[in-house]
Amino acid sequence: MKIADNYFRLGTENAFVILAKAKKLESEGKEIINLGIGQPDFPTPKHIVESAKKALDEGYHGYTPANGTLELREGVSRHIKKMYGAEVHSDRVFIAPGGKPSIFFAIMMFGQPGAEIIYPEPGFPIYESVINYSGAKAVPMYLSEKKNFSFNADEVLDLINEKTRLLIINNPQNPTGGLIEKSEINKLVNGLKKFPQVVIFSDEIYSRQIYDGKSMPSFFYYPELYNRLIVMDGWSKTYAMTGWRLGWSVWPKDLIENVTKMAINSYSCVSSANQVAALTALEGPHEFLDDMMKKFNKRRNLIVDGLNSLPGIKCNKPGGAFYVFPNISETGMTGDVFSEKCLFDAGVAIVPGTSFGQSCSNFARFSFANSYENIEKALEKIKKIL
Repeated sequence: MKIADNYFRLGTENAFVILAKAKKLESEGKEIINLGIGQPDFPTPKHIVESAKKALDEGYHGYTPANGTLELREGVSRHIKKMYGAEVHSDRVFIAPGGKPSIFFAIMMFGQPGAEIIYPEPGFPIYESVINYSGAKAVPMYLSEKKNFSFNADEVLDLINEKTRLLIINNPQNPTGGLIEKSEINKLVNGLKKFPQVVIFSDEIYSRQIYDGKSMPSFFYYPELYNRLIVMDGWSKTYAMTGWRLGWSVWPKDLIENVTKMAINSYSCVSSANQVAALTALEGPHEFLDDMMKKFNKRRNLIVDGLNSLPGIKCNKPGGAFYVFPNISETGMTGDVFSEKCLFDAGVAIVPGTSFGQSCSNFARFSFANSYENIEKALEKIKKIL
């Protein structure tokens, strides 16, 4: 058989590869502490689960519109209004099975041979993978460790040329936990006035995981960009619903028909019962979020202080999400070697930095979406192998 050439340009998400290795070791009787996978270790709140059960009992078993039910899209519009004061019509809201379809559809919509797409590095590996798959040129926007993995707006603007079609921003950031401040985004938005052909894709999936009393510097605060702005968020990280596969995005009015057509041609629609539960999540009680963030903050402090106490490791304090991205170069190991050693010698699963870009060989990603006790134990295990 002959597989299409562009298939071989697809990459993968190594966190799932690491997870498979960890599960195999566990099946062989080895204790593994998983600090590799990026999902909250909390259960989905009970009222959301009960909502899905009730929906199934009431017969929510069939297809829905490909862009999502009207009730949920209107709920997302109300949520955006509540969070950011932004008026977004439900016709521009798109419901998908997770955040990845919106990323994939946006890149495929603008990526083709001869086009360029700018993406963050270190960055979520699916960005570069799908850009390469589309045939476009992947142009990395390097995030500086010295700036706590933020960017310099002027440097980003310097990457744009007449071939640039899409600019991908992720804030707060995976894998670093970096938070781009609103002042830097203001500079970027002002500079983008010179490049009206460039569409902005803002991945805001960690919008509710921000520390130190700061607020989310969302692109919804820039209505002048709405005719070329795609914002993606969802339920996975905020409501501990990673396996439910639920995401939402807001598209320019002129593009919503295009993205809906891509959904029809691929997965048809999102589970109807899950969409009922998604609306319950948005509009139900949110006290559990405060509790989750208090626990994440304690873990953040523990893992940053713990890693910085280990020989050869330097770790910035993240402003958002639930990741740290320490520099391990002074251990004398690359991130790949260090990660393998952590897994097989210490029984701690982490993800090597090169999973997030070839410039990241001196780094590794740790997720602190695990218990305080397990993080303490993992740090002790790693200390013994250094």
